[in-house]
Amino acid sequence: MMQNPSMSQTMDERRIVLLGKTGDGKSSAGNLILGEQVFGSKCSPNSQTQKCYLNTKPINEKLITVIDTPGFFDTSLTSEELNSEILRCVTECAPGPHAFVIVLKVGRYTKHEIETVKKITESFGEDALKYAVVLFTFGDQLPEGQMIEDFVKQSRELQDLVNKCGGRVHVIDNKYWNEQQDEYRSNRVQVEKLLNTIEEMVRENRGECYTNEMLQLVDKVIDAECKASCEEGKEVPDIKIVREQAKPRVHSNLLAKLVGTGTGALTGAFLGLGVLISASVPACTAGILGTSSAAGAIAGVISGNQGADGAETVDEAMKMAYKETVEGAIEVIDKIKELLS
Repeated sequence: MMQNPSMSQTMDERRIVLLGKTGDGKSSAGNLILGEQVFGSKCSPNSQTQKCYLNTKPINEKLITVIDTPGFFDTSLTSEELNSEILRCVTECAPGPHAFVIVLKVGRYTKHEIETVKKITESFGEDALKYAVVLFTFGDQLPEGQMIEDFVKQSRELQDLVNKCGGRVHVIDNKYWNEQQDEYRSNRVQVEKLLNTIEEMVRENRGECYTNEMLQLVDKVIDAECKASCEEGKEVPDIKIVREQAKPRVHSNLLAKLVGTGTGALTGAFLGLGVLISASVPACTAGILGTSSAAGAIAGVISGNQGADGAETVDEAMKMAYKETVEGAIEVIDKIKELLS
């Protein structure tokens, strides 16, 4: 949704990316944050969001853009479709988001849910976690009187994730808390707390958005496309409109340039592993993968046995997968640079 250009020019922007597991209520969370039904949401075991969608609305004198994503960590999309949506998300939020909101569901955590939480935790680089908040949905499933912090303490994996996000955790309920007057079990109260937490996080990060080499390069590609468009026309329209018009073309160019790239490499480059790449390659080849903070992340973002062919042990398979993904992430950066040459 495009806003009045004069309005957008006078407000600070906040770009919020929703990430999480399929069916945990990302789209409904986005609707609650924006205060209106803008993202499709439906109770279903299958992802309602097959593509990245965004919507922008002025809230509390800030221009809030929420980017709703498919279930990057357990989606039914093919690798080609998933790569397209990762690149779409990167293009839409460049030069970077002010907040990642990791959406999870209150409920019984089976082995599958725990593995997904571990995968999410390990997929983020350390810098990206400084910009992350955990948001639980289906809060009505909390026992009467229980706070979300108490629920988190029941799972080592959940507590680990929240700790790595600086203890930032909130809870909403997409169905039952809309009319509640309770000071805790109220979507109005909880969304206000969430937005306040994001503002506090932005202040702690000196007003800067999360960014890395991939996001900065994509932002430069968008700027170059805008410049080319302005040079072709006789009149210079509003630059924000030109930028929005340029993004689909940039997405298509990125997709063509990065065809065949592994999903793990794209995810790693987006979520901050690229920052660790140059320092981590020697550690990997030296055989100290187990001590590298990026090691678990690589294991989390790869799927199946990618990179494990020929390995005789789990440790060898992990090292091979790590090496492949690191090399792939480096290649992602190099190929994006080619678009600027």
